[in-house]
Amino acid sequence: MIALSLAEIAAVVGGQTHDIPDPSVQVTGPVVRDSREVVPGSLFAAFVGERVDGHDYAPAVVQAGAAAVLASRPVGVPAIVVEDVQTALGALARHVVARLGTTLVALTGSAGKTSTKDLIAQVLQRKAPTVWTPGSFNNEIGLPLTALSATEETRFLVLEMGARGIGHIRYLTGLTPPKVGLVLNVGTAHIGEFGGREQIAQAKGELVEALPPAEEGGAAILNADDPLVRAMASRTKAKVVLFGESDEADVRAENVRLTDSGQPAFSLHTPSGCSDVTMRLYGEHHVSNALAAAAVAHELGMSAEEIATALSEAGSLSRWRMEVTERPDGVTIVNDAYNANPESMRAALRALAAMGKGRRTWAVLGKMAELGDEALAEHDAVGRLAVRLNVSKLVAVGGIEASWLQLGAYNEGSWGEESVHVSDAQAAVDLLRSELRPGDVVLVKASRSVGLESVAQALIETGAEGEVAAR
Repeated sequence: MIALSLAEIAAVVGGQTHDIPDPSVQVTGPVVRDSREVVPGSLFAAFVGERVDGHDYAPAVVQAGAAAVLASRPVGVPAIVVEDVQTALGALARHVVARLGTTLVALTGSAGKTSTKDLIAQVLQRKAPTVWTPGSFNNEIGLPLTALSATEETRFLVLEMGARGIGHIRYLTGLTPPKVGLVLNVGTAHIGEFGGREQIAQAKGELVEALPPAEEGGAAILNADDPLVRAMASRTKAKVVLFGESDEADVRAENVRLTDSGQPAFSLHTPSGCSDVTMRLYGEHHVSNALAAAAVAHELGMSAEEIATALSEAGSLSRWRMEVTERPDGVTIVNDAYNANPESMRAALRALAAMGKGRRTWAVLGKMAELGDEALAEHDAVGRLAVRLNVSKLVAVGGIEASWLQLGAYNEGSWGEESVHVSDAQAAVDLLRSELRPGDVVLVKASRSVGLESVAQALIETGAEGEVAAR
């Protein structure tokens, strides 16, 4: 964060200083909420959680070098006391972003946000110093913490914005007003909370409504292949840039194909030229993510050649997202267990099919959460798709949702041993350990709450008799 005195911070957040001998002391380190991340000069934000109260760590973080604690009550050590820590954190982020004058890029969508954010960051970093959201740190706490990690040297600030209801993105854009806004897609993730895709579109479109007009440099990057996203052009005064495979897209892909290992390749076309891309990531769904990143980068002054080179060299920065590990015995583990929704599940299954040509393929799948009344139909559809893609074996893990996955496979024609329903992660591990053969490809995917990353990790460790080469 830019250096600010404790007195300045107190004024910005409307707080009172307590037990601070010298208010001119500056915060020179990061603003953190995890006591383990404190370094000399930090500001520690004390949140009260369900099981842990950050205020209890106040003496320890000051002893570790924190300049002060941002707290909702006095803690006996240097502190700025506010009525609400989250609100104060947002006010501080708004102040710092305004001081920096950094070009702020914000993105949202139902699927692919984190992967696309990682691509944008890796592309823009080639042009100038860039700060971006770590992992999926995209809510009312994570977003301001990311913004506060920017410094005077930061040229681009890339922020992922999540939403679980109408008004959430409007709130986030109020904390960190974007200049460039990207909407990837409107799918069915969290449809149970929103009530329908139209409501999801309403919420996601709050991002483009927050952009400055075109004459002030505002740019709305919209998916030309998604009608609900494309319609958002009417909700902004910013310049509209379309990306996708549509002929009408300003930034588009042609000659899309997958390599023998399942990595996408295509010809990138931009208003200033075209260049070929072969990605290191797995799955055709990354083409859309790459085009979105390319549209952002082109709008910010990068050439087609620069963008194509960066996209071809970019990797995955966030764990458990199509994370591919080759075991010494020739078994390939694809850990995509960070989260799941119908769109990402279908994309992962298609990637598995592409990677597994001539090999046995296993889809170890679990519950997709927050689908509401659509849950049965969506799980059934995923089970059916696994059969249509000729996945060798579906392993459905968990309760009722897993039974719906298997039912879909059964109804699509998987009547023998091509699908199986197991009770939990350990049962899946036991099954796979006994049946995997060299050359098999295993996809592991479910919503985060299911915890199927433990299956992937156990399978990796099973084959780790020699050095494991992870890509």
